[in-house]
Amino acid sequence: MTLPLASGAPAIATHAELYRREMAAKRLQTLLGLAIFAICVVLAGIGAEVDLKKFAENAWRFPKYILETMPTLRLASFGADLKEWYWGINGWLKLLWQTVVIAYVGTVLGAVGGFLLCFVAAGNLGRSTGLRWVTRRFLEFCRTVPEIVFALIFVIAFGLGPLPGVLAIAIHTMGAMGKLFSEVVENIDMKPVDGLTATGAGWWQTVRFAVVPQVLSNFASYTLLRFEINVRGASIMGFVGAGGIGQDLIEAIRKFYFTDVSAILLLIIVTVMLIDYGTERLRHALLSLEHRP
Repeated sequence: MTLPLASGAPAIATHAELYRREMAAKRLQTLLGLAIFAICVVLAGIGAEVDLKKFAENAWRFPKYILETMPTLRLASFGADLKEWYWGINGWLKLLWQTVVIAYVGTVLGAVGGFLLCFVAAGNLGRSTGLRWVTRRFLEFCRTVPEIVFALIFVIAFGLGPLPGVLAIAIHTMGAMGKLFSEVVENIDMKPVDGLTATGAGWWQTVRFAVVPQVLSNFASYTLLRFEINVRGASIMGFVGAGGIGQDLIEAIRKFYFTDVSAILLLIIVTVMLIDYGTERLRHALLSLEHRP
């Protein structure tokens, strides 16, 4: 049985004072953190030579350029105006399909590479500390170098075409997927692993029967998400001649073919939206299968 304490009891007053001190210390820490963050933002802006005055004076140029790319569509001649706007639709659709294929093949190759390396890079499975360190540094290198840089290097090595784009996306995807996959592996339930190890199972057998069943749905979800990202990335591979619709887009931008820019951008946006919607539905279906009793 507990007895109620009066509001002026010494115990309540002591706890109230302690609460006020802790809240005051927390507010001080928050203000200090915000001040440090603000200082870092200012210093970063100075280092990056951010000129707010110049930005304010020229901010109107961006919407002006977007408006200039918009075609003139009249209701009386809507069909003819639309046909003139998308005069190159057949060629653009072929290049857009090539872009999607580049992203797909690059994602598959990168995901396979990340799958094979993630188990070695995981801290709870890797038996060799040196091998784990080398694998992690290799994955860091793959995802640190921008895709466009890899594409430019492969264009010089293999020439123009989709192959440099596929290789660039595959390498960058392998680095990113290897990192994400290894983190998923490090969060698994280790009881099945310990059980198989106790029966004398080898390392690959343990991975196959104790680890993969726990992580497969998450791996598939991350791979689908990466495919969405790679479709957007593949759209600019053509900037350096690595295939896809980006080649026509950069040409239209450089030659000031304003309506072509908006037409190609709209095709890319619609394609990415459809792929995002489809992969989102597929990810939800995979997650529902994982949590089904």
